Amino acid sequence: MRLYSLFLLGYTNANIQVGEELTINQLLHVLLIPSANEAGTIIAQHIAGSVESFASMMNTKAKEIGCLNTNFVNANGVHNSNHYSTAYDLALIGRYAMQNETFRKIVSTTIYTLPATNKYDKNDRVFGTTNTLLKKDTSDRVDNYYYEYTTGAKTGYTNPAKSCIVATAMKDGIEYIVVILGAETTENGLSARNLDCISLFKYAFENYTVKTLNEENSVLRTTKVSKANNATKNLNVVVKDEIAVLIQKDFDTMTITPTVELNTDLVAPISKNTVIGKITYNIDGNEYSSMLLAGSDVIESNSFNTFLTVCSVILVLFLLYKLLNSNNNSKKRKRRKRKYNRRNDYLYR
Repeated sequence: MRLYSLFLLGYTNANIQVGEELTINQLLHVLLIPSANEAGTIIAQHIAGSVESFASMMNTKAKEIGCLNTNFVNANGVHNSNHYSTAYDLALIGRYAMQNETFRKIVSTTIYTLPATNKYDKNDRVFGTTNTLLKKDTSDRVDNYYYEYTTGAKTGYTNPAKSCIVATAMKDGIEYIVVILGAETTENGLSARNLDCISLFKYAFENYTVKTLNEENSVLRTTKVSKANNATKNLNVVVKDEIAVLIQKDFDTMTITPTVELNTDLVAPISKNTVIGKITYNIDGNEYSSMLLAGSDVIESNSFNTFLTVCSVILVLFLLYKLLNSNNNSKKRKRRKRKYNRRNDYLYR
C-alpha cells in the first residue's frame, strides 16, 4: 500500500514528507508511540527493499520464536485477510521484543517530538502514546486508565480487529504480559481494553509469584561413583541453572517431585562440571529443567595399579629365589664333583 493511500484511508500517520530525511530511531519512535503507519512502511522498504520482502522476514522471525498461527503481509498492521495472529503468538512476540532495550525504552515513552528536518522546518509534530495505561493522571475521572506498574508495550486498532493491545507491567521484579484482542467500549463508554488489562494485571500480581525450586549451582544430592578412590567416590550432583517457576502464592512447592535422570555409566575418572544427568519438573503441563553437573573431579582408584605392583614384586622375588636357589644347587654340584675327582685321583695313584 502506497503512503498516500494510508492518508486517504484515515490511518494514523506522522505527517512524514516525501524526500524527508529521518533516522531509523526517529521512525521507530513515531511507529511505536502514536502508531504512525507510514513509518512502518518506510522502515520495511529501507531494510528489505519492499514491504513484501520485509513481511517475509517477519514471518521467518515469528516462526523462530515459536509463533505457529501468525502470518504477516505488511509492516504496520493495516487490515488484510491474510494478515493475522493469535493472543498467544502476540504474547511470544511481545516477550521477545521486550528483551530489546531500545524497544523497551521507546514503548515506555509517553510523548515524543519529531524534530525539524530538511523537508519540514517546524517542531510541531508532537505525539502522545496510544497506550493510556502509561499516561499518569492524578484525577478521579472514571476514564483514568493509568496503571502505575505498566512498562509498555503496543496498541492496535482496525475496524475488523477492534481495539487490541499487548501490554506489559512489572512489580516486585516480576513482569507480566497481557494480550487483549477485539475489545470495544463498555455500556458506560469506557475502554474495555484498558479495564481488562488492569483487572488481569491485578489478578496476576495478587495471586501469583515466582518461586525458586533449585538455586544455580546448588547440590541436589550425593552419589557414589564406581572405580573411584576413597577420597572422591562420593560425588556431589550439582544443578547447573536456577529453576524458577511462576506459580500460585499458596502452592506448596514441597509437593512437587522432580524427575531426575543420572547417567548410568558414572565411572571414574570424571572431570568437574561434566554433564552427568538432567532434572525436570512438570507443572501444569509446563516443563522446567536443568542439566546436572559433576561437582568435583573424581579420581580413578589406584587399587588395580597396586595389585599389579604387588604382583610384580612377588614375581621379582620369586625369580630371585629361583635364581639364588639355582646358584646354590650349582655350587653344591661343583663341590661334590671336586670331592669325587680327588677320590678318583687318590685311587689312581
